[in-house]
Amino acid sequence: MRVRLFVLSTLLALGLAACSDDAAKAEAARAEAARLAREAAQKADEAARKAGEAVGAAAEASREAGKDVVTATREAGKDLVVKAADATSEAADKARETADKAKAAVGR
Repeated sequence: MRVRLFVLSTLLALGLAACSDDAAKAEAARAEAARLAREAAQKADEAARKAGEAVGAAAEASREAGKDVVTATREAGKDLVVKAADATSEAADKARETADKAKAAVGR
């Protein structure tokens, strides 16, 4: 009877030891998972911060490009006004020449 009790006690002790090892391993795994989760959260925060900076830089670049477009459009508009005025003046000169030629032809 004592041998059975001794064998049963030994098996029970081994089972408890195995359970405590499993519990320790599970606790270590939980701690590692928590550490990894914190690192992932920090990396996600850093990525979000960098994305925000990139959006800000893109917005600034867009504003600057918009200013450049407005400036270029103004300059092009000025050039078009000058060219239109020149073309109108040339057309008026041609019209006068034609009118003068017509008067001269009628006067003959």
